[in-house]
Amino acid sequence: MVPSGGVVARIIDEVYELCRADTSGTLADYIPELSAVQPDSFGICLATADGRIYGSGDLDAAFTIQSISKPFTYALALADRGVAEVARHIDVEPTGEPFNEISLDPQTQRPRNPMINAGAIAAAGLIKGTDAADRFARIRRSYSRFAGRELTMNDAVYASEARTGFRNRAIGYLLRGANIIDVDPDEAVDRYFRQCSIDVTCRDLAVMAATLANNGVNPLTRERALTGPLVEQVLSAMTTCGMYDAAGDWVTTVGLPAKSGVGGGILAVLPGQIGIAVYSPRLDAHGSSVRGVKASDWQRNSRPAPSRAASSSCRATVHAADCSSSSTDASASPSPIATIGGTG
Repeated sequence: MVPSGGVVARIIDEVYELCRADTSGTLADYIPELSAVQPDSFGICLATADGRIYGSGDLDAAFTIQSISKPFTYALALADRGVAEVARHIDVEPTGEPFNEISLDPQTQRPRNPMINAGAIAAAGLIKGTDAADRFARIRRSYSRFAGRELTMNDAVYASEARTGFRNRAIGYLLRGANIIDVDPDEAVDRYFRQCSIDVTCRDLAVMAATLANNGVNPLTRERALTGPLVEQVLSAMTTCGMYDAAGDWVTTVGLPAKSGVGGGILAVLPGQIGIAVYSPRLDAHGSSVRGVKASDWQRNSRPAPSRAASSSCRATVHAADCSSSSTDASASPSPIATIGGTG
């Protein structure tokens, strides 16, 4: 149940209303099934590290996770192979290239990071299992632990991805030719298509982000999804590489580990405190949700800004019940994610 009232709920409602009128951007049409989604869907959800959930809008509308899957498969690869072994196959350097560029680092001959398609396909190729079906099943179960419920694959989107994913197949063969993966490239790419086609909701993504914020323990189920040291590795890669060729701009304005996907989702993490997710399928030139980016950085994109509580205890605890002080203008404050979480 999403609580109503209180400072946190009010801030989220204000940001939602502030961003809802923005209908700029386009749907991802290179995957035919994604071009058929409802373009005006919009939801914002925040989950705390102690299991509280706040949100506004379309919190339970299903959409495919797409590239937001990348940090979670990278996490499973790290758990399966260890940091040092994964580093032999995937670098952790930012790149200014588009996310689907068919290239490897000219010096290392490895994908530059796990958040672009080349690195994500390499990570999918590192997952252990008895066969292809078992390897994907392990990915799906891992995502489900982060979300706190059983997630399923969208067959129609998977078929659409498999029918049109020629660039990703080219990347798979490039990886095999460079000995980055030692499995059948078609199998690794197919697994990548499948992981991108898992259905989630805005609420799911917020809980997945909160699990990362909570050092790898799901705040709702209390099940551990990832060890603490591996959470640090994943969040580091998300900070520098998660927003593709807009990563530098994101870090200097929002400043949180994040990942976007062409399905319209954005996930961000304030370690130790909150996970936040935004869903709105209209995308900018970088392949990220227009409203999602705007909601995460309203103080730079819009005026007047929503108010925030002056109470430091409210910012630190994210418990609306603890917030009793008056509001002040926040036009010069950090993003609402950081404001609610306590870094402001």
